Amino acid sequence: MAKSTGNTPVQKNEQLTITIEDITHEGSGVGKVDGYPLFIPKTLPGEEAVIKVVKANKKYGFGKLLELKKTSPERVDPTCHVYCGGCQLQHMSYALQLQMKQNQVHNVMKKVAHLEHVPVHPIIGMEDPSHYRNKIQIPVDEKNGELITGYYQKRSHRIQQNQDTCHVHSHAMNEVLPFVRHLMNKYGVQAYNEETHRGELRHIMMRTGHFTGEMMVVFVTRTAKLPGKERIIEELTKKFPFIRSIVQNINDQRTNVILGKKTNVLWGAAYIHDTIGDLTFAISPKSFYQVNPVQTKVLYDKALEYAAIDENDVVIDAYCGIGTISLFLAQKAKKVYGIEVVPEAIEDAKKNAAHSGIDNAEFTVGQAEKVMPKWKKEGLDPDVIVVDPPRKGCDPEFLDAMMEMKPKRIVYVSCNPSTLARDLRILEDGGYETKEVQPVDMFPNTGHVEVIVGIQRKNTSKSLV
Repeated sequence: MAKSTGNTPVQKNEQLTITIEDITHEGSGVGKVDGYPLFIPKTLPGEEAVIKVVKANKKYGFGKLLELKKTSPERVDPTCHVYCGGCQLQHMSYALQLQMKQNQVHNVMKKVAHLEHVPVHPIIGMEDPSHYRNKIQIPVDEKNGELITGYYQKRSHRIQQNQDTCHVHSHAMNEVLPFVRHLMNKYGVQAYNEETHRGELRHIMMRTGHFTGEMMVVFVTRTAKLPGKERIIEELTKKFPFIRSIVQNINDQRTNVILGKKTNVLWGAAYIHDTIGDLTFAISPKSFYQVNPVQTKVLYDKALEYAAIDENDVVIDAYCGIGTISLFLAQKAKKVYGIEVVPEAIEDAKKNAAHSGIDNAEFTVGQAEKVMPKWKKEGLDPDVIVVDPPRKGCDPEFLDAMMEMKPKRIVYVSCNPSTLARDLRILEDGGYETKEVQPVDMFPNTGHVEVIVGIQRKNTSKSLV
């Protein structure tokens, strides 16, 4: 174990040789100096590393890897030379990635939810954990008088370098992106400058239908004018006939929010389509649609299993988006009610239901915690409630509204195990029992993990297990 000669365990800029003992859920290695933890990105348990201390707080510090004296057998060569920070885990084997995520879910179930007795099933990984993303939002910048594209360096708004390919992007998007950048430079489109609030192009967004092959290209601009627009469209659609939609979104605000309020279709359709199982979904620029379509089918099949619905059940999908889970449920249930705060998403959900010939799904715009008490007063008593909230988890007001409705079963889909565990503890204390937990690897090479949980009201007869 390394030791420091300073008054504190380590000093900033000090170089140490340290053994990595553990790993965080974000993928940083953890080593200790006299019990003082140091977090070092790009290191793995069992490795001996020469590091430089870059920050030293009272209780822990951060280090930068300088050299590896001993490497882990789980270390692999990163697939991307840029290493932008988005794929924090690309230096570790996929088997270790899955183990790390499994441990993360186990830990929060034990330490946060205090439900260590609840079975956490082995995480469902991918056969090929590459090129899975069906949506990208690429910032643009200017370097040496040319527009460049790529991801920001960690904790900055600086693009490291032109990035033509990414190991998690779909092959089609890797093919189209450099040509779009070429056209922008060819026709004199200027990159947006955050400091001066000048220039035209802020982001390039692309969406693909994994199973249909359709693509949408979105130019997010500060101005309504896009130089060379007609010629850009002509060249782009000629080279890539699978492009079905070219859209301009206008965001003239000084903001970090990517999309603005105004969207114009420049060419083709307002939507592209993709399928999940037997259902077809229309996807617009602002639609929420899971980014990993292969694992989405796995996730939704598990949601159906945990919902355990039959033809007599009434279901509420409380964060329904464009109706993806709702329509899966509607194939089995008597009636499904979807709630979503984004009006455009509800319009998409209604179109998706009509397109799939589903007439037992009803969609409402609003906040679930406000809509559900109103429905309760009107006599709606759901058998099942499905929730798929954002990373912050469920608001206390929503959890109260859900428990007041007293559904027999709850299916909780989460992209943040910590807030999930917090909410499970609340539901347990409110008369519900967590039956089983299934992690799904929706985001290989990153520290994120999706989790789906089957929950049952205590003293009900229909069991999940």
